[in-house]
Amino acid sequence: MCLQVLRGSRSGATSTSIQSRLKSYFVTFEEQTILWLHEFQNFRKCGSPPYLQLYFPAVLIGICDFIPTGYAVTCLGIRAEEAVCASGKAMALGLNVLNLFYKFKVLVLVTLFVMVLWTTFGYLVDTRQELPKAKIMVEFFRKVTSLEHSQKEEKIESTAGVPMVKSFQSPCPALSPYLRGARKLSFKPSVTLEEVQKENPQVAKGRYHPVECSALQHVAILIPHRNREKHLLYLLQNLHPFLQRQQLDYGIYVIHQAGNTKFNRAKLLNVGYLEAIKEANWDCFIFHDVDLVPENDFNIYMCDTQPKHLVVGRNNTGYRLRYRGYFGGVTALTRDQFSKVNGFSNNYWGWGGEDDDLRIRVEMQKMKVVRPPADVARYTMIFHNRDHGNEENRERMKLLRQVSRTWKTDGLNSCSYKLLSVEHNALYINITVDFSVQPKVS
Repeated sequence: MCLQVLRGSRSGATSTSIQSRLKSYFVTFEEQTILWLHEFQNFRKCGSPPYLQLYFPAVLIGICDFIPTGYAVTCLGIRAEEAVCASGKAMALGLNVLNLFYKFKVLVLVTLFVMVLWTTFGYLVDTRQELPKAKIMVEFFRKVTSLEHSQKEEKIESTAGVPMVKSFQSPCPALSPYLRGARKLSFKPSVTLEEVQKENPQVAKGRYHPVECSALQHVAILIPHRNREKHLLYLLQNLHPFLQRQQLDYGIYVIHQAGNTKFNRAKLLNVGYLEAIKEANWDCFIFHDVDLVPENDFNIYMCDTQPKHLVVGRNNTGYRLRYRGYFGGVTALTRDQFSKVNGFSNNYWGWGGEDDDLRIRVEMQKMKVVRPPADVARYTMIFHNRDHGNEENRERMKLLRQVSRTWKTDGLNSCSYKLLSVEHNALYINITVDFSVQPKVS
């Protein structure tokens, strides 16, 4: 239609039909202009963006300036109106799409932010749960550091002829590089003392000093003994390499009870302590039953800031703690801790009760028993029948009820014994004593 109008104007046609058609076009132009203005007003009322409000009339002005011919303006104005309306709708649709895309991006960012917050919160919760373990480790290494300084220039001299040690070496690590972890124990029936000696050439007169570094603690192992020679041999065969892998400066004392009186484990341990401190300045004392052999060398034989119980589980109990307050088998106390409780009671003749007595003394001094992890503190108990002279102590419950009023006068300060001999064998120091008088429980 537009082409026809243009051709008519160029040829100068003046026919009536053309005039009538032009008249109708001008009427149409006026009507369309009015409609367009109304549409433009509605477009502004609908809250269209400001740049569209400016763009809308600019299109019309540009078209009118570009084509001066009235007929063409009429036609092109109509087309421009349609084009502007179409472009406006397209732009509005595009803005809606952009708006939705923007909201989607915001949603993704918010989701990522929430995930980061959740992960951070979970990490902080885990950190709080691990904080007590971290505090224990910090306390341990702080204690190790203090021991390093205190032992740097310390002389360890034995009256038994063990060479004096004055070490300026670097301290041994808190965790030895020679540890092997858990192992299954087997006991060779035909093992001899000579074989065990050959397996431990660096042990002399019951003592061992690490060569490559300065030990963090000097440890005395005290073993009460009577009529358990085979058990003692099995223990020595396993305990010596066990302690050497832990890089400890240690000595093993076997306290043998002579005579026919009832066996008194607690009093023998008091004797072992009193005789051991005459020979060396020990930091730590391990009170060790002869029939318990450690399975895992990560069960470190060093003392802690609190009395330590090393037997959490053993094979004859399914590797479970015998009972909640159990404090027997193998225990570790510093010199200060043991003297603070006045040692063991001397009145437990026969089997049972003395370890519970010691636990009560520890608790009365506001100390707390600590234990290694259950999967580390594991022992193999060598099977045996109840020894003659070590029958069950039927007075133990009565004695336990009296601890609160007897502990100050019954212990290290009242331990009387007859020392028969002190022999420094290759693998251990043997102390033989006689308890000729067995007091009655009042």
